[in-house]
Amino acid sequence: MSLQTLVAPDLLEARVENALRNAGAAQGSAAAAVRAMMHASLIGVDSHGVRLVVHYDRVLRGGRVNGTPNLSVRRTAAATAVVDGDNALGHHAAYVAMDKAIELARESGIGAVGVIRSSHFGAAGAYARVAAEAGMIGFATTNSDKVVAPFQGREPFHGTNPLAFAAPSGGARPWLLDMATSSIPLNRLLLCKSLGMSLPAGVAVDEAGQPTTEPFEGRTLLPLGGVDFSFKGAALAGVATLLSAILQGMTLDHALMPMVGTDDYSTPREMGHFLLAIDPDRFGGRGVFDEGMSAYLEALRSAPAQEGCEVLAPGDREWRVEAARRQNGIPIDPDTAAFLGLSRSPAAPAGNAGEN
Repeated sequence: MSLQTLVAPDLLEARVENALRNAGAAQGSAAAAVRAMMHASLIGVDSHGVRLVVHYDRVLRGGRVNGTPNLSVRRTAAATAVVDGDNALGHHAAYVAMDKAIELARESGIGAVGVIRSSHFGAAGAYARVAAEAGMIGFATTNSDKVVAPFQGREPFHGTNPLAFAAPSGGARPWLLDMATSSIPLNRLLLCKSLGMSLPAGVAVDEAGQPTTEPFEGRTLLPLGGVDFSFKGAALAGVATLLSAILQGMTLDHALMPMVGTDDYSTPREMGHFLLAIDPDRFGGRGVFDEGMSAYLEALRSAPAQEGCEVLAPGDREWRVEAARRQNGIPIDPDTAAFLGLSRSPAAPAGNAGEN
């Protein structure tokens, strides 16, 4: 029997927002964080979903995150801007930045917005999705604190550093890719600890640098690509660092204060993000783009599949999970359920549709 609790989305959303408000988050910041967490929980990315409310409560009360920020937007050129997050919840700063990127793209064809003085922003796909739902191609990334070894390295150096892309698909839901550049996200490891689940093979090493499937022994994550090809994930992690930290003058991965496992929840982490929106109207045109996406996705989904399998486009599985969870409820781990004061109702295994 699963240890998880099934919770109706509306009830869960209300409990999470109430917890953030009680911890000192202003309405705008709390709403943004809830929006991003619910995005993740609904599509099955449980590692970046509402389970993070416990952490955000801690950093809001500790002072690391400013619950009542004064965000500012500075336009720097025809198609670029910088958002100063004032150490807000990263979700708030990221949504403001993507909205600005979309505005710039409507004017100039492309909008690129950096974010400075921010904090953890959860699932990067939440922000790329906003651009797609506005009819644009979206990209979102952030660097994070060191938990991933470089290729052939023994010690952590990069963060899990997600890269998320989204685009209109011609259907009700966008094409959506949200991936970590590590083998798994750190929050997946933490979720496995909470649920008592083993890690997949080949994703983490222990203190001695040896592979382990025991989450309580996992000290360092490995880059995406497996042992022989992890140079790919390690290099992609550098892309996130370049755009989010180096370009913005924010803290590099290896120098960032740890998100968890520290006694200091009062010092801001000075994180950076990068958001991009591209307007298809200013390139080949809307008709060309829509026709191309339709032809591409139709061909992709009808490609020959392995026996017993199905070829899916990025996002297909996530939207199926969302439909099921809206109907049946969202599975919540025991620690989060207890924090939110939710009674236990046995749930089927949650699965993780596409964790970054």
